[in-house]
Amino acid sequence: MTRTDDDPPEWAKKRARELMAADDDARATDPAGEGEGDPDGEGEGDPDGEGEGDPDGESHAPGDADRVPDVPVAAVDEAERLTRLAREAESAEPTPEIAEAAEQYRERRDALAAEYDYTARVRDEDDALVLYPDEWTEDGTVRLDRLEDTDRAVEVSLSGPGDADRYREVAAYNDAVAEAVADQKDDVHARTAETFAAFMSNHYVRPVDDATPEMRAEFREEYLVRNGWPTDEQLAVVDESLSVVESVAADIGGPAVAADDSAADDSA
Repeated sequence: MTRTDDDPPEWAKKRARELMAADDDARATDPAGEGEGDPDGEGEGDPDGEGEGDPDGESHAPGDADRVPDVPVAAVDEAERLTRLAREAESAEPTPEIAEAAEQYRERRDALAAEYDYTARVRDEDDALVLYPDEWTEDGTVRLDRLEDTDRAVEVSLSGPGDADRYREVAAYNDAVAEAVADQKDDVHARTAETFAAFMSNHYVRPVDDATPEMRAEFREEYLVRNGWPTDEQLAVVDESLSVVESVAADIGGPAVAADDSAADDSA
């Protein structure tokens, strides 16, 4: 342990003397202490004190020009996709499972927007998804009347083509696989296949034989238990049932994996 009452080493004393000498020289050349080469004390190289390189005197934080809007394009695309999937799910025959799937799509969209301090809304009058900065809202209501510049908002029309066709294609394929399992295998596997088909269609819009290990675990440990009303026999052979689904699906021509899904898997 170093004692605080020891004399400092010679190199430290020498450095201190150098710093004191430099300070004395600075005071001699600038007795008022207002800044070297700046007689008005308003900033080096800026006689008007209005900001270096800014003739209008307006300071701009780095990157301000890039902040309109603040949400990355990929995040906007995903928010649109989730909104369309929620609509597509609700357009099907209403069931508690469908309603839950639609709500989960909206929750995932809202959580994504919140990551960038934005709020997602669907504007009914022109059928558009709009992302607003959180500071524009008050008690859940967007107050556009208080804003002069609305460029930070993001608008996406929902009237054009989107993922609805993809959802129908995947859902039809997954249903076909579940029906094939019902025709070829025991009822215990058929019930699980039907529930798994709904899970993959409504939650991920992916073919049943394209499920990742994480998706299978989510289905096995969460979705099936909460939404599938499984029997003890189903739970005991759920892994076998998922293997049956994959083997049956291999004999059925399925839809191609979406490009964005493949890219997401490759980057994981």
